[in-house]
Amino acid sequence: MNSAAPLLSVRGLNAWYGESHALHGVDLDVFPSETVTLLGRNGVGKTTTLRAIMGLIRKRTGRIDFDGKDLMRLPLHRTAHAGIGFVPEERGIFATLTVDENLILPPVVAPGGMSVEEIFDLFPNLKERRNSPGTKLSGGEQQMLAIARILRTGVKVLLLDEPTEGLAPVIVQRIGELLAALKKRGMTVLLVEQNFRFASRVADRFYLMEHGKVMAEFPVGELNERMTLLHDVLGV
Repeated sequence: MNSAAPLLSVRGLNAWYGESHALHGVDLDVFPSETVTLLGRNGVGKTTTLRAIMGLIRKRTGRIDFDGKDLMRLPLHRTAHAGIGFVPEERGIFATLTVDENLILPPVVAPGGMSVEEIFDLFPNLKERRNSPGTKLSGGEQQMLAIARILRTGVKVLLLDEPTEGLAPVIVQRIGELLAALKKRGMTVLLVEQNFRFASRVADRFYLMEHGKVMAEFPVGELNERMTLLHDVLGV
């Protein structure tokens, strides 16, 4: 058990899309420099959990504490400035802007962010394409850029939604290497991932979700003994 205080703590999180009740009292903790993965089939509330943490879902209840701040009390634009970065599944890069322009566009919200040159050391593919517009990048390069541009801002926690979706195995491996490098630098990551093999290589702990709730939580060391449960819930 981690003896440090969680950097991000969620308690009793409920969320709705219109009249549809999507989250039913989600509880989770993410500790400093930890990578935590939300597991579950499509539609169980994983992405909704990330969006609710960021304040992108208007109708929500519960408590979200981050680095001593109650995020439920903050307006949407202040959540990002509090030190949480979100990379959505659709990546959200500016397609007509170059790699360089995408990198320098987001504002710095706290000290400690990477310089552009440090980012290029971590993402050599992007350095080679620094003058290329987003429309000319491959899917893997777009994903790398979506992650890279947040690293300049000084955020403490990175929320990643399906970062390996649709990518070739060699690029998936590269994303895994990047997450390992970010972990060594002290980055804290909350990850939604359908690729169980990928998740099992990068995560310290897992939360298994079903029907908008967390049904199990366990560290990576318990994966083998949890395989029957994972097979029943995920089909892995």
